[in-house]
Amino acid sequence: MIPTGLKEFREEDLVANEEVIITLSNTGYIKRISPTSIRAQNRGGKGLVGSDLSEEEFITHFLRANTHDNILFFTDKGKVFQAKVYEIPVGTRVSRGKLIHNFLDFPAEENISAIVAYTTQYGLNAFLVMATSRRMIKKTPISDFENVRRSGIIGISLKNGDLLKWVKMSSGKDEVIIVTALGQAIRFKENQLRPMGRQASGLKAISLNSNDFIASFDIIKTNTEQRGKILRNSVSSQHQSALLVVTENGFGKQTILSSYRAQSRGGKGIKTAKITTKTGKIVAAQVLADEEELFALSVKGQIIRTKISSIRVASRISQGVRIMKLEKEDKIAGVVAI
Repeated sequence: MIPTGLKEFREEDLVANEEVIITLSNTGYIKRISPTSIRAQNRGGKGLVGSDLSEEEFITHFLRANTHDNILFFTDKGKVFQAKVYEIPVGTRVSRGKLIHNFLDFPAEENISAIVAYTTQYGLNAFLVMATSRRMIKKTPISDFENVRRSGIIGISLKNGDLLKWVKMSSGKDEVIIVTALGQAIRFKENQLRPMGRQASGLKAISLNSNDFIASFDIIKTNTEQRGKILRNSVSSQHQSALLVVTENGFGKQTILSSYRAQSRGGKGIKTAKITTKTGKIVAAQVLADEEELFALSVKGQIIRTKISSIRVASRISQGVRIMKLEKEDKIAGVVAI
């Protein structure tokens, strides 16, 4: 008698679906660790040692994911490679990790510039929004990346000198917010970006001054502002979302998302932070809804975990408060809010 009700066995069935944090260094060392391995501290502390890095190494990517997620690696030249999160080697908080070339076959002359982890629950109706160093932006259906061969595929065509820098997931009905290193921000409707194929190069995202450049961008999900978290240190009791802005010298703040009016793609945007020699340039910006904790990592491998509620809600033109005390010549590499 033939048994019924059997399903196809998958490798991930043997792996617990758990939240992890992934780090990648400039020299290609990657690891995944549990968020619980990083104990919480008060805002403004020095943090803990996050990786055993040499003097020539620094952290370039810092993100959260679940072990069952698909993960896409984008190079600065626009190629895409795929893996499962559970395939990334497990490390400890202080370990260096393993070389990414051990399981991804990408050219030595290219660098990983963006990493996106996603679950299949998004379906094939979602999009990937990509932004480049020369202000170009485009969105491509995620279905175009359903089958990525081991040798990689083209994700975006780049003009001479341009580099792919960021990639984010979107629903097709969201909004985009782009933040520059010198404190400008522009917010526009995603429908101003028509879907394009993998070979396209995109459209102009923002107008920049000659000495400015894009530092970060994020997706404002549909109804984010309506379902956002209560800003406990705000004078308002309404549920509101915020944009978290973090500078290279360890300063950060939250600004109510409604402070950023929607504009047309390609404009100059509006002020989002007061940039001084004390704060340094902006290195990260993230839309917050119901996140409660912030993980900040420095290029020298220090890491701090602190409550988002301890980071002051401030106006667009303010500089914020110190979230991490850095050693001389160290800088913030990235942040993750969970």
